[in-house]
Amino acid sequence: MASRLTRIAIVSEDKCKPKTHTIVECRQECKKSCPVVRTGKLCIEVAPESRLAFISESLCIGCGICPKKCPFGAITIINLPTNLESQVTHRYSANSFKVHRLPTPRPGQVLGLVGTNGIGKSTALKILSGKLKPNLGRFDNPPDWEDVIKYFRDYFTKLLEDDLKAVVKPQYVDQLPRAVKTADKSVRFLLKRGSAKDNLEEVLDTLELRHLLDRDVTLLSGGELQRFAIGTVCVQNADVYMFDEPSSYLDVSFPSFAYPWTLQVSPSRKSLTPSMKVKQRLSAGRMIRSLLDVKNYVIVVEHDLSVLDYLSDYICVLYGQPAIYGVVTLPYSVREGINIFLDGHIPTENLRFRDESLTFRISEGVDEFQADKARGFLYPKMEKTLGNFKLSIDAGDFTDSEILVMMGENGTGKTSFCRLLAGALKPDSAKKVPDMRVSLKPQTITPKFDGTVRQLFFKRIKQAFLSPQFQTDVVKPLKLEDFIDQAIKNLSGGELQRVAIVMALGLPADIYLIDEPSAYLDSEQRIIAARVIKRFIMSVKKTAFIVEHDFLMATYLADRVIVFDGQPGIDAHANAPESLLTGCNKFLKNLDVTFRRDPTNYRPRINKLNSQLDQEQKSSGNYFFLEEDSS
Repeated sequence: MASRLTRIAIVSEDKCKPKTHTIVECRQECKKSCPVVRTGKLCIEVAPESRLAFISESLCIGCGICPKKCPFGAITIINLPTNLESQVTHRYSANSFKVHRLPTPRPGQVLGLVGTNGIGKSTALKILSGKLKPNLGRFDNPPDWEDVIKYFRDYFTKLLEDDLKAVVKPQYVDQLPRAVKTADKSVRFLLKRGSAKDNLEEVLDTLELRHLLDRDVTLLSGGELQRFAIGTVCVQNADVYMFDEPSSYLDVSFPSFAYPWTLQVSPSRKSLTPSMKVKQRLSAGRMIRSLLDVKNYVIVVEHDLSVLDYLSDYICVLYGQPAIYGVVTLPYSVREGINIFLDGHIPTENLRFRDESLTFRISEGVDEFQADKARGFLYPKMEKTLGNFKLSIDAGDFTDSEILVMMGENGTGKTSFCRLLAGALKPDSAKKVPDMRVSLKPQTITPKFDGTVRQLFFKRIKQAFLSPQFQTDVVKPLKLEDFIDQAIKNLSGGELQRVAIVMALGLPADIYLIDEPSAYLDSEQRIIAARVIKRFIMSVKKTAFIVEHDFLMATYLADRVIVFDGQPGIDAHANAPESLLTGCNKFLKNLDVTFRRDPTNYRPRINKLNSQLDQEQKSSGNYFFLEEDSS
């Protein structure tokens, strides 16, 4: 539909510094250069007591001068269709982020939310949980609930009249220990204190929490904290269950046969019955789906598209511009919703919100590079003992222009293998790995540098950072210009992850060891990061060993895979590198899971347990379906 444009002006609180006295000073260039201000109208104001500039959206003519003149890049002016102006759900304040529309949950079904970071997913959860009252954009004169209900009739009527109880699994589980104020901080006490259902034993077994019952929450690892957080939500009796990124820190493992407890999903996918052993990401997903009944609501925000595909009954896509505005689409089927997000085009609205589509074609993005397999390298059979943990590594080989992805559950020695290759650990025997230059991106990123991102790059990778090719292939696709002049210690987890990837790729090396590059990144950033890594390794004709738990990202990156098996934390084994097809088949066969490829964008999709396609692929031994024309 043809529509006029309405203008929104965003002033970043982090960047706007009207009273700064630094090397780069603010002289209020935005106000001085504004043609509307020159006519005598207060389009841009900087009051003496204010720490932020104020821009009148009704007076702004959209000339685009003030964003260019601001020395800190604090101003963004965007034109939006006016049909969205009547669909504002919430705006925090003047010149700040706003959300248009709201996802509508349905009782007895899982609503999945997908979108980039900073697009409004967490805001939507706060509104739907009743923690944030939507102001319909009237931040200076908030509406009554009667006005809100006119816009969002069904759900908010129940929220107010039936007094729906909502529980939320937070996004940042590493902050949970600081939030616990009780004297007894054991997992046992905290779970029993919140338990209001009869599923505690099921939760303990499904989420592998039983051996952690007497441990203090302050001593839990990231994955243990995530499973604990999911468990505390699942044992509560609520009407609305919300899970913000439930798969973070959990490994890629799906069903397994290493634990004494058993579970299976019923044909309806809404209840659990004894039979099949599962754990980590899929077991968490099945535990979440077990909460469903005909009366309650379940909402999930997830960046791992495989997990989102498995969990959800329908999808709402959020698009827009991060930290500026977000728009919620109408609900779609799971396949259609994820494909719309990847394609960047909404057919029902005839709207493109991303310039290019994101696909998972194996050769996509690297066809112009000629792989160099002339040089081959060998590493010997090795063993390494770390306390009570023993890792055995089969001898293997690798070549230039090759990416090897390590697949296995947490605790099977993937990070230890990286450290052996890097020389940070020495094998038990006298055998040595090839003496080569190694660049390592560690699993845990701890910012210690006192300075900005730009200063860090100039100090550590100046030659690469000043290279136009490196800028084009690595820095610009990862969008580091958004925070290039911010202090390292003030960056978010996703921003730190992108900085760490650039740092690792910017060092001259023969082998690049990259441990969990998808951590803290949203769905779109993961695909872009995978594309950047793959193109870089092909162009510089080097080798990369990558640890990755996002199955979509792992299969996109891998030329070959190294499968890790054995008992996590006790006795693990690393197989020799093998092809993507045979390696994934071996890995998935051990887990009793099959994947197919979507015919539109070729992304791997989990087959439902015991579905017709699942049974057909298992009978043929084809657990990972590589053919791109599969449905």
